[in-house]
Amino acid sequence: MLSYKESLKILKETDALLEGHFILSSGLHSEKYVQCAKLLSKPEKAKTICLSLAEKIKDKYQSIDLILSPAIGGIVIGYEIGRILNIETIFAERVNEKFVLRRDFNIKKGQKVLIVEDVITTGKSILECSNLVKNKLANVVGYACIIDRSDEENKIDHDVVSQVQIKIPTYKEENLPKHLETIKPVKPGSRNI
Repeated sequence: MLSYKESLKILKETDALLEGHFILSSGLHSEKYVQCAKLLSKPEKAKTICLSLAEKIKDKYQSIDLILSPAIGGIVIGYEIGRILNIETIFAERVNEKFVLRRDFNIKKGQKVLIVEDVITTGKSILECSNLVKNKLANVVGYACIIDRSDEENKIDHDVVSQVQIKIPTYKEENLPKHLETIKPVKPGSRNI
């Protein structure tokens, strides 16, 4: 398994973890920005991270029948973890602002489902996926992700297996720390087109 330091090095090398001054989709400011799509665009680096995460998952969960990932961020990581662990993998998609199963994907009653995401921040996507699982009378065994940046304010109901856990403070524009005031902010991400 990769160490925390080795994992951070890969995330920085692939620009999946950036440092600077960022305006997030929430409107809050941050000195770090996470974009796992950059890691996943580098197959060999992503493979290294995913192999390590898969080992952690095997150590934590003895029995998993299905992996479910939220689209779009979780699809690649969910697939790769499913491939490594040889577990069927499906994904949920947003339709009218709500996650649903399409493409004849199904969750069977009683299945043990691991929900896999690229980054967990507020936990909104994985909790919505969790509701899909429960509505199918199946069981959520837990959650896994590359980066867990959730905090006490966004408490998840199961343990989260992550490759890296990072605490990234956010700030309102009127409460920026001095060192961020001197850096021109950028608006990265998929929602800032």
